[in-house]
Amino acid sequence: MPQRRSPSALAALTLSLTLGATGAQATPLPFAIEAATLDNGLRVVLSPDPACTTASVAVYYDVGSRDEAQGRSGFAHLFEHMMFEGSEHAPKGTFDRLMDRYGNRDANGTTSEDRTNYYETLPSDALPVSLWLEADRMRALAVTPESFENQRLVVLEERRQSYENAPYGMALLRRDALAYSGFYPYAHTAIGEPEDLQRASFSEVLAFHRSYYGPNNAVLAVAGRFDPRATMALIRQYFSAITRITVPPRPSAEAPPIASEIRETLTDALAPQPAFWTVFRTPSRSSPDHYALELLAGALGDGESSILHQSLVREQRLASEIEVTQDTRRGPSLLAFWTVLSASRTLAQTQSALDRALVTVRAEGISEAQLDTAKNRLRASVLFALAHTNHRAQALAEHQLYDGDATLLRTELDRYAAVTRADVQRVAQQFLDPSHRVVLSITPAPSRSAR
Repeated sequence: MPQRRSPSALAALTLSLTLGATGAQATPLPFAIEAATLDNGLRVVLSPDPACTTASVAVYYDVGSRDEAQGRSGFAHLFEHMMFEGSEHAPKGTFDRLMDRYGNRDANGTTSEDRTNYYETLPSDALPVSLWLEADRMRALAVTPESFENQRLVVLEERRQSYENAPYGMALLRRDALAYSGFYPYAHTAIGEPEDLQRASFSEVLAFHRSYYGPNNAVLAVAGRFDPRATMALIRQYFSAITRITVPPRPSAEAPPIASEIRETLTDALAPQPAFWTVFRTPSRSSPDHYALELLAGALGDGESSILHQSLVREQRLASEIEVTQDTRRGPSLLAFWTVLSASRTLAQTQSALDRALVTVRAEGISEAQLDTAKNRLRASVLFALAHTNHRAQALAEHQLYDGDATLLRTELDRYAAVTRADVQRVAQQFLDPSHRVVLSITPAPSRSAR
């Protein structure tokens, strides 16, 4: 949950930043950002803000499901769990007890295709506790057969709850399998396939950990109220002696294109209404087109004022829900449309209505007012998130990991502000090509009374 904190320079700036209809540049965000690299390769980013009352730590490891070999899916996600199972000087349960004792507000970890991260927020005077715990589990995680077996069962149960027993859950996994067909790094699920997790051996899992969880494969970011010199001294004290690792070669970022339209229908016994995914392949986050694609997605399907919500939900009443997201990744990304049908509507008529709307956008683009609305909504979302030290630490770590430069966060909004209507129409024409897309329809299972 969002943390409560004192106003900072960023919070004040939120009231004055504007992205006018002319696409004027936004004021660079007023972050103090210092970066350093330890001799063992650990990249460190510090962002002190004396107006805060808390300090947040984010550790990003450059390992995700894209790094898993075929037949060994789920290993990265498994270690997200195992990192909370204890280390040499902080046995199992110690992490949670210390977090609770010192007033933690949001300690957790997540796994994606592209990275695994861990984060926590504490009162500023408890920052050394967080740094010590992160260093101990980076240096000497307790990877034991017992913790492995325990967390394997936890992950399998998480998969059942989040996907197998959730309405439309398996459709999301199938969407990626179709959209990335022939490109294993993204075609398989980050949570792991049950058969891979069940047959995984302890030695395989241990080898995976030793290949990726080291200082030269990680970024440590600290944001909030702290003294940068004293904090850097603590980081050197706790992390400098951790040994470098040898990281395996990365998989190719190239993926075969979607050569022709792919259509498939999936039956979901838990789905309350028919629904469908429409997905287009887009470039990686490093592409200059990324910013226009994000704003296109926002204009089309972010909020009740968006183009598709107004058309398909309010006016035609074909859909009860429509959402458009730019699923941005380090490799090939996806522009994804999620649509849930209204009662008594058919997949054919609703898909046709969406197609007509996208034909219009490709031909005419979006209006200046619609682009401004998308920019303003994105700006507000970014600034609201960055007002919290936890989100700021994560954003800094991500820029350092993905781009090699955390200071890019200061000017990220400028690149969105510079996007023009012509840019948005250009990417719409280029990437919203119906001959290179995936359409996955989801139909509820027939009721017993209808059989």
